[in-house]
Amino acid sequence: MQRLIEGVHKFQADEFGNYRRLFRKLSQDGQNPHTLFITCSDSRVLAELITQSKPGDLFVVKNVGNIVPPASAQGDTNSTAAAIEFAVENLRVSDIVICGHSQCGAISALLGTTPVSAATPHLRDWLHLAEPVLDTMKKEYAHLKTDAERMTAAAEENVLFGLDSLHSYHCVQERLMDGSLRLHGWFFKIATAELFAYDPETKQFLPLVPDKT
Repeated sequence: MQRLIEGVHKFQADEFGNYRRLFRKLSQDGQNPHTLFITCSDSRVLAELITQSKPGDLFVVKNVGNIVPPASAQGDTNSTAAAIEFAVENLRVSDIVICGHSQCGAISALLGTTPVSAATPHLRDWLHLAEPVLDTMKKEYAHLKTDAERMTAAAEENVLFGLDSLHSYHCVQERLMDGSLRLHGWFFKIATAELFAYDPETKQFLPLVPDKT
């Protein structure tokens, strides 16, 4: 905790001056983020850092395993679904990014590599939402031999599952139909900080390159 407190004082003393005008503008005008960025709670994955975004640019949702429940999901109050609706309907973001990553603990638990104990019933139920990923793994990836290969494949399939789930939200459907919203699937490799984007044409995650159009 002391490290956090020291960080707060360092920001206020050394860094805030660089952002003073921006924060004043955000305070007066409100937020107007261009992208809803859904990623994992993993402490190594920082949306603003890896995209070099400024305050006010991203509406960030972090949850265990960057899971996007379908709109029909029942159970406890779903904060991820609420964030999707708020970002799409109220903030009118133009893009949604779902960003998975390598070495994901949630994916390891989903695959059964890391056990989920009886002391974590909410985690168990949350991971249950991503069971369609397990079905895909059994059908399409039975040939993979190593845990590392299965982890990467499952993490990427979880991103695709999230993209499919987004289509179940009425507000997303409407914005997609009028062409005012775009969906993106990304994968972040922690060891090298590389980002890969899903290409629907090749059905592969390819290195993310700048759009030159």
